[in-house]
Amino acid sequence: MRLEGKVALISGGARGMGATEARMFAQEGAKVIIGDVLDEEGRQTEAAINESGGECVFVRLDVTDESAWESAVETAVSRFGKLDILVNNAGIGIVNNVEDTSGDEWDRVMDINAKGVFLGTKAAIPAMRDAGGGSIVNISSIAGIVGGRTSSYAASKGAVRLLTKSTAIQYAREGIRCNSVHPGVIDTPMTQPMMLNSAAGREENAARHPMNRIGQPEDIAFGVLFLASDEASFMTGSELVIDGGLTAQ
Repeated sequence: MRLEGKVALISGGARGMGATEARMFAQEGAKVIIGDVLDEEGRQTEAAINESGGECVFVRLDVTDESAWESAVETAVSRFGKLDILVNNAGIGIVNNVEDTSGDEWDRVMDINAKGVFLGTKAAIPAMRDAGGGSIVNISSIAGIVGGRTSSYAASKGAVRLLTKSTAIQYAREGIRCNSVHPGVIDTPMTQPMMLNSAAGREENAARHPMNRIGQPEDIAFGVLFLASDEASFMTGSELVIDGGLTAQ
């Protein structure tokens, strides 16, 4: 199994891409801690993974709260002895242009999507150092690479992209890798009300991709699994674009 003996912490792990990543990691031998503010869904995902033979612990995690991150990392270390993998997956999306974005909206998106990644990374590094190294995978977006119809979301994901590179440079000599993943439009609870809430919306967004389909959470999870595993041991500071060809146009 590709993650045998590894311990992974996944933010936003209650549903969507995070839950898919957690299930896949557990199937590949990892012990998984999932953090989220969605208690009921988090407990359901925890139970489903454990019932299928994996090892999973749910913790309540507000990614904007530094002490909550410290507690989540402490849970990983106290429960499983170490922390090898962090997936900064939690995020929110708002479709808006510059003039329609309020200051409060900007702050909320940046706090969750960008500051949350910073706080998670900051909390995880000491535990990874103690473990002799580790892999951090940050979920950015194609909106962090090319312009789009969002302002705060694109800015937050661009911040994640460059924070990833800075982290990679700073900690490479300690055996801590950091890479970013850049999904196209993925069929998740976050994107469904924003872009996929009608047949026309689904058709339009599928057509934006040369592969003429909307991505599925598994499409992203396989990429995250690769970066988390030792198979990617010579990759750090890299961008893995999984977008059905959208940004190749």
